[in-house]
Amino acid sequence: MSGEWHPPPSATDRNLRSLKGLNRACGRPSKLPDRLRDWRDRKLADPKLRARLLANPLTRGYARRRAKAMLDLCAGFVYSQTLFACVRLELFEHLRTGPQSVEELAPRLGLAPEAVRRLLEAASALDLASRRSEGRYGLGDLGAALIGTPEALALIEHQPILYADLADPVALLRGGTETRLARYWPYSAAEAPRELNAEAVAPYSALMAASNGLWGETALAAYDIGRHRRLLDVGGGEGAFLAAAAARAPDLRLMLFDLPAVAERARARLAAAGLAERAQVFAGDFLTDPLPQGADAISLVRIVHDHDDASALALLRNVRRALPENGTLLIVEAISDAKGAGALCAYYAFYTLAMGRGEPRRFAEIAALLNKAGFASVRLVETPLPTATSLIVATPG
Repeated sequence: MSGEWHPPPSATDRNLRSLKGLNRACGRPSKLPDRLRDWRDRKLADPKLRARLLANPLTRGYARRRAKAMLDLCAGFVYSQTLFACVRLELFEHLRTGPQSVEELAPRLGLAPEAVRRLLEAASALDLASRRSEGRYGLGDLGAALIGTPEALALIEHQPILYADLADPVALLRGGTETRLARYWPYSAAEAPRELNAEAVAPYSALMAASNGLWGETALAAYDIGRHRRLLDVGGGEGAFLAAAAARAPDLRLMLFDLPAVAERARARLAAAGLAERAQVFAGDFLTDPLPQGADAISLVRIVHDHDDASALALLRNVRRALPENGTLLIVEAISDAKGAGALCAYYAFYTLAMGRGEPRRFAEIAALLNKAGFASVRLVETPLPTATSLIVATPG
């Protein structure tokens, strides 16, 4: 992919920008002409038509699916809270050993039997648990899948911080108040992020270390990292992605760049993983400090969507300066127009708003930034799980 890209102009106001970003990134252009779409919208808004759709056997299925979709939107917060309660109470771990009765689970969960029954019924309706014979309950398909996905469990435990900021979504959109997520990610609002101490970076660094495995493994399953000699992970946190890459490519040399307090945590974790001899850790601010030279591949894992266009462009230009002409940049993050990623896009639109900066982007928008930063070839590589993460591979021009 080459040529000059011209992304839409950015709004200066953060909240207005987030609204436009949500519309731009999550919206899907209709294949229908505007007039026909307007006519269709008016028809669908007619209660009499909805009644006829439900009465007609040929259209009843469509009407029911739309009604269920609306119910899911209304009840979505309850669904997520049910999931959070299951994770916090370690219900899936208790059911892992086999189906159990309400009476058996009550003392283990520390709840009254009626509360356990209510939770299990809600969890069963969401496929987190399942009703079994003789009044017992076992794992549902989704509950069983979560047991084998510790990264997802770590993120679910993190969600109440976002929920608190979304208690009044209109107030969040209007801005002007400090959010819990902005405090959780202190570098997002810090004037001098490299001065953050160990206590300030510990919570988010631990979360990223616990959750990055799924994203890293998904990207590495789609790309042969062993073709490279040395990999620099910029904003690499505690080195989870480097550790995953190292396991796939025994000869790969490792480099990590992050804020000083985070870099110290990375040194300890990489040493504990037996990678101290293969890894170099560098400290600094990737928006203002030059990146270390010598890597033929640089990775940005869940980094670009944390920044507005100006900061993202500054970062990409910094990466370009550190790469040789035959080097490769790997961007691992959710792309808003990837197949099936629409719901995740809506999530990131509000998450980054509460965080204080950043927004989800389409592939073309990221390609535009890469083009401006000096990357001529940009391609989207299909991953096994595009709903969660995509891989963009870019090379300099």
